[in-house]
Amino acid sequence: MPGESTLTTDVRIWKITKISSKSAPYQLRWVVAGKVRHATFATVALAESRRSELWKAMSKGAPFDVDSGLPESEVRAAAAKEHVRPDPTWWEFSREYMAVRWKTAAAKTREGLADSLATVAIAMTGDGAKAPTPEEVRRAVRWAVVPAHKGQEPPPELLAPCTWLAHRSRLLSELGDPRVLRDVQYRLSFKLDDTPAASETYKRRRRGFNTAMEYAIEAGYLDANPLAGVKRAGPKGGDQVDPRVLVNAKQGRELLAAVSYVGSVHRNRGRRLVAFFGCQLYAAMRPAEAVGLREQDCFLPETGWGTLTLRETLPASGKKWTDSGKRHDKRGLKSREPKADRPVPIPPLLVVMLRDHVREFGTAKDGRLFANERGGVLGTSSYWRVWQEARPLALPPEKTAAPLARRPYDLRHTCITNWLNAGVPVAEVARRAGNSPEVIHRRYEGCIDGHEELNNAKIAKAMGWSDLEEGAEESS
Repeated sequence: MPGESTLTTDVRIWKITKISSKSAPYQLRWVVAGKVRHATFATVALAESRRSELWKAMSKGAPFDVDSGLPESEVRAAAAKEHVRPDPTWWEFSREYMAVRWKTAAAKTREGLADSLATVAIAMTGDGAKAPTPEEVRRAVRWAVVPAHKGQEPPPELLAPCTWLAHRSRLLSELGDPRVLRDVQYRLSFKLDDTPAASETYKRRRRGFNTAMEYAIEAGYLDANPLAGVKRAGPKGGDQVDPRVLVNAKQGRELLAAVSYVGSVHRNRGRRLVAFFGCQLYAAMRPAEAVGLREQDCFLPETGWGTLTLRETLPASGKKWTDSGKRHDKRGLKSREPKADRPVPIPPLLVVMLRDHVREFGTAKDGRLFANERGGVLGTSSYWRVWQEARPLALPPEKTAAPLARRPYDLRHTCITNWLNAGVPVAEVARRAGNSPEVIHRRYEGCIDGHEELNNAKIAKAMGWSDLEEGAEESS
């Protein structure tokens, strides 16, 4: 915007003259603060029209901009038009944002962001008689946001929803509409079948949406995060571990024994995973950490405690989310620096299990302890199938139908709970498990037992009640 010193009312407008030009032979000249300006036109009518516009502005005493030679009102209008905020559709924005985040994000992060964008896209689909279903929207967006798919024709089953969303998806600015925003919040909070999403799922989706909004603000699309201050719709749930999923020592042993019976004798489908599940039950390892465990990471003495030094994970993300095009993404430890490690002491029982495993099955070519039957990376579906077959073998029907150890990850929860109940300091439990002490406190508070009487005794002693209680017992 020009300042006041560049404006003037010293303006003179000359008559139209003809010059030697085939394309624009009619010239209009005018003088602004002594500087001659000119413009050429294809017809005399156009030249006269433009002269009339300048003459009206001069006649009204309107200031002209010395630098451009134009009326100030035209300069302002041009500047405003030039700075009109772009307003992409949610479909366009989602693809742009993922392209920006792709290079620096891990495969799991990419998949999580795509899920958040696809979830919000259901609320941003737009109206119409032939609008795609929520499931179609979700699948279409998850396909479209992969940068490698830019310029490609969608798969036949996604062609219709992709075409619809490309033309009918709501504008990003519509997030300012309270009705649209309520629908976005609902979609983040609920699953496609309209049942409440798990607390962790909601947090992950909202976190992904918030990072996308941060980019929208940075890119100049929005002034503020539209979801800031909006609370979760529907029932709220914490991320505390459900005590019903935990197994006792006997159940843990029986489950591992049942794993060894899954599959035929020749295929060893279950036996090769006994130590894998043992790492979760006795060392609180995440499944992805156990998948990446190598022989060189293990100290397995003949007797006594050993140590597993965890250095990397191999989370399963899907081929389209990884840079390598493989299902598993090689990463460092969760919430740690890329080259950080985590030594975890392991009891003699697990030491023996790992030594027996290496002796019977050896290792993969890259030294990994746990591989599939072809020597490749152990997939999530492989160990999940074995676990689901083992539970009915180890547990009675009423326990099989209950939440007890429903997921392999529940073995990790059991191990962490056992450490806490054994009196291991929370900071040490957090270090071994690869969590923060705050997370341990929050997630396992409802699982710790056996300390109530001890804590009551400490309080009674501090308050001077213990002597009174002893006297009461003697008098009775």
